[in-house]
Amino acid sequence: MKIIIIVCAVLMSFLGNSKQKNPKVVEPPTSFYELSFKTIRGEDFSFEQLRGKKVLLVNTASKCGFTPQFSELESLYQAYSPGLVILGFPSNDFMNQDPGSNEEIREFCEINYGVTFRMMEKSSVKGKDQNPVFRWLSDKKLNGWNKASPGWNFSKYLVDEQGRLIGYWPSRTKPNDPRILELL
Repeated sequence: MKIIIIVCAVLMSFLGNSKQKNPKVVEPPTSFYELSFKTIRGEDFSFEQLRGKKVLLVNTASKCGFTPQFSELESLYQAYSPGLVILGFPSNDFMNQDPGSNEEIREFCEINYGVTFRMMEKSSVKGKDQNPVFRWLSDKKLNGWNKASPGWNFSKYLVDEQGRLIGYWPSRTKPNDPRILELL
C-alpha cells in the first residue's frame, strides 16, 4: 500500500498541473504596471491604469490562419469586460503576415471582426527589436517565471489583477479555451 501511495505521489508531481503553464503565482521582479506603450492611434497608454483588472495580451496579424481568433477575442472581451482588458499587439514578425500600416490594421480589425478591444501600435514581439511589453512577458528575470516568446501569431499571455503573469498559451489555443476561461 505504501508503494502505491509513493508511486501515485511521484506520478502527480511528474504530471504537474496541466491546466496552465504556471501552476503557482509568482511576484514579478519588475512591475507590469511600470510598462507603457502606444495605442494603434499613436496615443500613450500607461499600464498603471490596468491595475485591478485581468489583462490578456495577444500578438496579432491580419493575414494569418489564426486571424479569425479576432472574433473570439472580441466575444471574450464583450463577455468579461470591464474586469478583463484585451490588448492586441500587431506584428509582422512571422512570415510578413501583418504588412499594413497602423491605420490599415485598425480598419481591418474593425471592419472584418468588429474589434472594440484596445489595439496597440504595430511592433516586434520577438528578437532583438522585441518591444518592452513582450520582453517583460517572455523574460523570467522580469515576469518571474515565463521565458516563452511568441512562437507564432496569436500567442496569449494573461496577467492577473495584481500585475502577475499567470498564464501563457500558444497560437493554437483559442481565446475561449477552458484553460483560459477558468482563470478569468
